[in-house]
Amino acid sequence: MGMANVLQSIKDAEEAADAKISASKEEAARIIADARKEAAEIIQNAQDGAVSSTVKTLDSARSKAGKEAEGVQAEGAKVVEGIQSSAGDRQAAAVQLVIDSLMSN
Repeated sequence: MGMANVLQSIKDAEEAADAKISASKEEAARIIADARKEAAEIIQNAQDGAVSSTVKTLDSARSKAGKEAEGVQAEGAKVVEGIQSSAGDRQAAAVQLVIDSLMSN
């Protein structure tokens, strides 16, 4: 093999190596971009899941609080009804007491 052939072989090998390096850099950039995209999707899904979980928890708490409030309201209504009933029963006696008091004077 002549000197020209040896130099040409070296030049061809260098060009092939440069092409391989360039292709490797492109592949590495693509892998990094894909990994970043996947990481962003994972983060977004986690955030969406957290928001969804928070909304469900809040809805559940609101529902439970609403049921408790209904129970307290019903209990309070019964107490008010009892007071009104008791007042109604005593009203006639109070009127009679006032009339008797005025008549005795």
